[in-house]
Parts: sequence; structure tokens; C-alpha cells
Amino acid sequence: MKIIILKSLLLTSLVAFFFYIYHSLPDVSVLKKQNPRGSALMELRDREYRKIGIRGSRQQIWVSYGAISDHLKKAILLSEDASFFNHSGVDVRELKEALKKDWETMSFKRGGSTITMQLAKNLYLSPSKNPLRKLKEIVIAWQLENALSKRRIFELYLNITEFGRNVYGAEAAARHYFDKTAATLNPLEAATLAALLPSPRSAGERSVFNRRNAILARLSSVGHISQEEHSRLREAPLFKKVEDEAPLLPWGG
Repeated sequence: MKIIILKSLLLTSLVAFFFYIYHSLPDVSVLKKQNPRGSALMELRDREYRKIGIRGSRQQIWVSYGAISDHLKKAILLSEDASFFNHSGVDVRELKEALKKDWETMSFKRGGSTITMQLAKNLYLSPSKNPLRKLKEIVIAWQLENALSKRRIFELYLNITEFGRNVYGAEAAARHYFDKTAATLNPLEAATLAALLPSPRSAGERSVFNRRNAILARLSSVGHISQEEHSRLREAPLFKKVEDEAPLLPWGG
């Protein structure tokens, strides 16, 4: 009898907990037609930069989904979330693998995040690895998937994701690194920007170079670029220099 009572209390507590979590989360339906002015990640970065005396304003320029190169969209999908258009916000298999790895190492480093989950985290949460934050990320991702189209979710992601110090979104990144618009990015430039995403402020030049080439190989494997183009591009330098000034590279170049 005591066991039944304890189980009942535990179940009630869990239901109450999830009810509280769900109803304390933001209303994502406003994103159907309204672009967010900023994000939790941007505000966090602003505070971090002020604290260590880094000056400079955010670089972010909102553009429509159609104003972003298909090369960049494909490069990001292949490198960040290849099954984006097939899952409902959470890649269950990848998440299970991530949780298993995190439990084994007790590090909570492998996120298993989809593009939708990354958007949820960047818009509303902190980058912390604690399990409660992860739970909120998953719930918000489900809310985003229920409220918005896949195209809209990807459009939001492409406009707010971090590409470097104070550089947010595809348009700002294209102008910052290549002095051109996001619509005109070629496969090499697209793969380079996609390669920055895992560590946009701290990745070493060699790791970005290797990741860029891995993305180019994936673009070739799915027929987005030819094998000949892949062979030609993989030896190219990472960034072209702007005439008067080199871009601010993630590794401080």
C-alpha cells in the first residue's frame, strides 16, 4: 500500500513539474510573423563582452529565407541536422546517443541538438549543460515545431545563429567574412561559414579548415557539387581578404 502511495505521489509530482515547465515557457506563436529583436544568447554575449572590455555593436541584418544562398542552407543542414525536414524537433536516436554518452562521461557535453533545439536554446535559454535547461530546450523545440513551419524555423535559425564575435545571422556573416550578400555565397564560402557554427568564437584555424573540407565532401557525396569541384575547392584558403581590412576571424586573426 505504501509503495502504491509513493508511486502515486511521485507521478503527481512529475506531472506537476512538467505542467509548471510547460506553462513557464515563452509563447513561440508570435514568431509566425514577427522577427525577434534579439536573443538570449546575444544578450549573454553582450554582457560577457562588456565585462572584459570588448567594444563593438552586434552585426545582424535580417533577410528572408529566399535571400540566403541554397549552398549555405545545404551546407548547414548536412553539417548540423541532416534529418531536419523529417523529424518533429527532436532527433530521438541522436538524443539517446547523446544522453548515453553524457551519462557515461558525466560531462553533459554532447548535446544531440537539432536545428530546432539550437534555435530554442539561442532564442530563450542559456548555453549551460544542466539537464533542466536541456529539458526546457526540448519542450520549446516541440512548441516551435507545432507553431511554425519548417521553413520558418530554418529562416529564424539562419538569421540569429552566431558566426563569430558579435556576428549573428547569415547576411551579417557573409558581409563580415566575404564582403558579399548571403544570397551570393558560393559552395566554398557556404561550407566555410557552416564550419564555424560548432565553435564560432574559439575554433582553431586548422579545425575550421578540416571541418569545411568535411562539409565540402558531404556536399559532393549528395551531388550538390561535383567531385571535380570538391577536389578543386578543398585546398582553397579559408577567407579572402577584404581590400583594406582583413575580417575579424574567430581565432583572433
